[in-house]
Amino acid sequence: MATPPKDSRKVLEGIFAINKPQWASSAGVLRDLQDHFGKSSLFKPWLEATRRDMTISGSKPKLIDRLKVKLGHGGTLDPMATGVLIVGVGKGTKCLQRFLECTKTYECVVLFGAATDSYDAVGKVVSKAPYEHVTKELVEEKLAQFRGKILQKPSIFSALKVDGKKMYEYAREGKDIPEVAARPVEVLEMELVEWLEPDTHDFTWPKEEADGAEREGAEKLLGIRKEDADVHALTAAKRGRKRSRTPENDHVENAGEQPKRPRTDSEPAMSGALPSEDTPAEPAVDEVKDDATEGRAKDSLKGTEVNGVEQTKEAPNKAPPVTDIDPVQPQPPAARLRMTVTSGFYVRSLCHDLGLACSSLGLMSSLIRSRQGDYTLDKNVVNFTDLEKGPEVWEPEVQSQLETFMRQEGWEAEEIEDEETWQSKKKDLLANKKGNDRDRSYQGGGKGKWKGGRNNNYYSKNMKGGRDNHKRDRRDD
Repeated sequence: MATPPKDSRKVLEGIFAINKPQWASSAGVLRDLQDHFGKSSLFKPWLEATRRDMTISGSKPKLIDRLKVKLGHGGTLDPMATGVLIVGVGKGTKCLQRFLECTKTYECVVLFGAATDSYDAVGKVVSKAPYEHVTKELVEEKLAQFRGKILQKPSIFSALKVDGKKMYEYAREGKDIPEVAARPVEVLEMELVEWLEPDTHDFTWPKEEADGAEREGAEKLLGIRKEDADVHALTAAKRGRKRSRTPENDHVENAGEQPKRPRTDSEPAMSGALPSEDTPAEPAVDEVKDDATEGRAKDSLKGTEVNGVEQTKEAPNKAPPVTDIDPVQPQPPAARLRMTVTSGFYVRSLCHDLGLACSSLGLMSSLIRSRQGDYTLDKNVVNFTDLEKGPEVWEPEVQSQLETFMRQEGWEAEEIEDEETWQSKKKDLLANKKGNDRDRSYQGGGKGKWKGGRNNNYYSKNMKGGRDNHKRDRRDD
């Protein structure tokens, strides 16, 4: 195996931070880092030193060949979120626990008027509520109750389990959901950074909506208040959705597959409001005409004959029939928040609870972890996009952070020997290991490795075992 360059013999370990991109999982980021680190000269000393240790300890050759840089992260970050992800290298993975317990700073966007089964913008919409009354002043007023030491119920999409089962599985099975006790957390800072008025931003509700039993179960899990759903259903009914949508109403015999007619610009767009399930269908009023009435209507349009040609009167202008037009619903408002919290805090739960506190609903549309411990975005965090720019770009940043952490911990960087020195040292190390193994064997006076079993009640006489096995004398018991 080629020896690393002389200027890169130091084994680097420790902690550094990287800016996780959106829609990438935390585990996926580690896999990408391992691929880049395996080809980098910066981590060749670590790989070489670890392979040598595995050789002396007797590891299988295939495991030695498949060795990758040991990595771990200090706290999972949601796939939709971006920001600081703490990464441990080598023995630095043993220091990750302190970053799980440190304070963190987040920036999020709360979008009002809807709730999803996952509390964020990637789930299914399970309920909607009025939001026209939600203002900047109202949000600032309600934020006061979320500062300081509070009790917070974890999201149903958190990593917590109840009686060995995930919380949302109870709703799918139609079972009662066990009560989950709220956990104490502390919000050190909470501020409204930006208020986004309707039609001034690009945040939208998810297009996919839950229906039927799935919606009922999700509403029960999310703790959506019944009065909010009733108010929204009444609002939707007033906007013109007076006919309840049921399979019986939608069924048309012998209709076949009907092509969809494209909506023109003159037609009103459908509102985002949900129809009320309890609103009775308004019966259609059929226009009844008898023959006499129809005849008089035709006669009224007849005129006199002029030069043998019958002239008809123009029908009087009639007012267009009154129809229930569903107005276009305005875009909901949103709020950008910044908070510094302790371990165990769920930002998506805050967004959900804030919507309920404002007598509406809310979901998390954006999330950024801007700080974790001593690592802050745009200060001492490696950009994930730098990995594609080549090792000459990201290696100096990673090396600087690892060396800084090692100095803070008082670690001395180990330097690996050259190949010639290692080969001579390797023989002595293997000989010592063989002697130590012999001392632990039966032949060397130790008990050796127990080979007990139904028909193999013996100790190994030597380290090879096999035909030289020595049956254990049961009378020694």
